[in-house]
Amino acid sequence: LCYYRYASLYFCCAIEDQDNELITLEIIHRYVELLDKYFGSVCELDIIFNFEKAYFILDEFLLGGEVQETSKKNVLKAIEQADLLQEVSKLNFSGQSISMLDRG
Repeated sequence: LCYYRYASLYFCCAIEDQDNELITLEIIHRYVELLDKYFGSVCELDIIFNFEKAYFILDEFLLGGEVQETSKKNVLKAIEQADLLQEVSKLNFSGQSISMLDRG
């Protein structure tokens, strides 16, 4: 078990004996950086009330327990695109025009 504390948040990963603990700690650190960039200064309430987003960020970053994307910029770009797609879907579902997005 490998864990790291950031402010009042604890992040932990279960790893195997042959896995590198330092790489795991770096992965935890990178995940927290991504959460900070997305939520501002991430706190417990951000994760509780936006669990889907926190999990989506983790899913964009890791795949099958391995790092999928090392670039924070690319991960955040994929998340922004997914947020935009979700917003467009909500507008289409509610019957509003997509052009509403252009108005800001």
